[in-house]
Parts: sequence; C-alpha cells; structure tokens
Amino acid sequence: MWGIVPAAGRGSRIQPLAFSKELLPVGSRGEDGTDRPCAVSEYLLERLILGGADKICFVISPGKSDILEYFGDHYGSAQLAYVVQPEPAGLCDAVFRAGTVVGRDEDVVVGLPDTVWFPKAALQALPDADLSFLLFPVEHPEFFDAVMLDGDEVTEIQVKQPDAGSKWIWGAFRMSARGFRQLQALWRERDRRDEYFGTLVNAYLAAGGRGTGVKAGESYVDVGTIDGYRTAMALLAGSGTGNGRSRLRSGGSPETARAPAITNDGAVA
Repeated sequence: MWGIVPAAGRGSRIQPLAFSKELLPVGSRGEDGTDRPCAVSEYLLERLILGGADKICFVISPGKSDILEYFGDHYGSAQLAYVVQPEPAGLCDAVFRAGTVVGRDEDVVVGLPDTVWFPKAALQALPDADLSFLLFPVEHPEFFDAVMLDGDEVTEIQVKQPDAGSKWIWGAFRMSARGFRQLQALWRERDRRDEYFGTLVNAYLAAGGRGTGVKAGESYVDVGTIDGYRTAMALLAGSGTGNGRSRLRSGGSPETARAPAITNDGAVA
C-alpha cells in the first residue's frame, strides 16, 4: 500500500523558515542511544507505516529539494518516491499527482505532514473500503473539514463551515485502488476545479459513491501555526507520560485553547 504525503505548500503560516515546513523540528526521537530532533513529517511517516504503507510518495514543490535530501530513498521499512507539484494547486491535485507512481491495483492512505495525532496506530482501524476517513474530535470543527455521519456512513463533508454540524473532522483517509481511480476520474470530469478534497467527496457521494468514517482518533494538532507548534510540543511531552492524548484535543495549546485552528485542506499552508 502507498502512503501519500502532500508537501508542496508554501508554509506561509509559520514563516520565516530557512527550510521546508515539513522539516520543522518538533520533539525528538532516540537514535543509537541518543536523542535527535525530529522533523514534524516523521510523525506522519511513522503512522503511515503502522497503517500498512510499505511505499510512500512525497508530493513536493520544485523548491523543496531539502525534503528529498533529508529523507533520501527510504524511511524505516518504507521505500520513498517523490513527485513534483509545480505550484500549490490544492490537495486534490497533490493527491492525484501521486497516480504517476501508484499502481492500478494498489490501495493508498493519505495524511498531512504538518500534523501530529494520536493514537499512532489509528490508521489500522480503517476498513478495506473504497473510501474511509480517520476521524478526530475537535472543539472548533468550523476551521476544519467536518464529517457528517449516518452511523459510520459519511453523508457530507462540511468544508470550513461556520455552523459545522459535527465535532468530528478527518485527519487522514484511505482509498482502495478502485476508490482512488474513481475519485481521480471524477476530479478530472469536474475540470480539476476541486481544490479541497471535501468538495470532491461530496460530488462522489452524490454520484452514488460511499464513504466510511471511523472515530478512532483521540488528539489532532496542526503544527502549521505558532500556537499549533506549541500545542504539539506539549502534546508530545504529555504523551510520554500517558496524559497528552486526553488533555489536548482542539488544536490549540492549553494557554490558547480558543485560538483559531487552521483547516486541514492541505492547499496553501
């Protein structure tokens, strides 16, 4: 199974940086008995591998060669590939550019590289279906892609809707080989106008497609803002003692719990 990492965004919310935002040091990890800084995107790669990905495709912009230099050809047990998105044209464009390396019979799982979430192995809860979403509870769903459900069936994605009808947002999603090709074909039929994945999913559902939502997520933080960065550091510190997952759920730090979170559309970050 392929993991897809859309990493072509400009990182404007957390600039100035001298490197790609996906390499922002967040926390640390042990290596050969010593701690070293951990790039934020490493948390996603770890989770994709735990979710079953054995190959991972980074979708990067032409100016993000530092990501290739940092990760090289593999991460852990997964082989890495890189596809170029000439300009940040939205999450749909990024995800479907990975179709140049994804085989016609291969499933995919997609996550956002500037997020940190728990549990680590939550992707394992997603079924082998054409389209399924890993859902997380947040305090301010109006800043994210809120997922409306009937049981576990997705009925609508509310993209940054002020009066969002659900506190559950998607943090990652999985597509079967058939689901990936169906959604890619629909996106092309719609003249590639869908920037947000949520609007494409709504059209897919209206055309008879089905999506499943799985409420297996506990904590979700967007690290693309200063507040989110601080929250992620606190969350990772707390997770080491078993407290981080229940203590932080909204995308804001303990001191700034009412600070606006940013949408998880992956388009311009």
